[in-house]
Amino acid sequence: QVRLVESGGGSVRAGGSLKLSCDASADTYRTNCMGWFRQSPGKKREAVVMSYPDGSRIYYHDSVKGRFTVSVGNGKNTMYLQMSSLKPEDTATYYCGASRPVFGGGCPGQSDFSYWGRGTQVTVSS
Repeated sequence: QVRLVESGGGSVRAGGSLKLSCDASADTYRTNCMGWFRQSPGKKREAVVMSYPDGSRIYYHDSVKGRFTVSVGNGKNTMYLQMSSLKPEDTATYYCGASRPVFGGGCPGQSDFSYWGRGTQVTVSS
């Protein structure tokens, strides 16, 4: 069983920054696809960042490229999401997800992700 716990959300003004953390069970980052996802009221959940096992490949949603950066702590048990130049449209609940790669090494679609944290709220005011 993989445990994921997000933290670091809060309220900021547009243009500000926040750094989210996802504390994961040991070895999760090394062996799983991991991602940051977000969902705001009335909208579908979307993938913000997708990391292949051990960060071998990382993909960012077009809307956050150049503004968001994913990183991991020294022990690779914490995945961070540094968010800069925040916009009101970034307001959402942010979730950390993890799932084993599918056959062939790719990552599953978010609806097939196995493990989720409870989320952390990010609110960006104009």
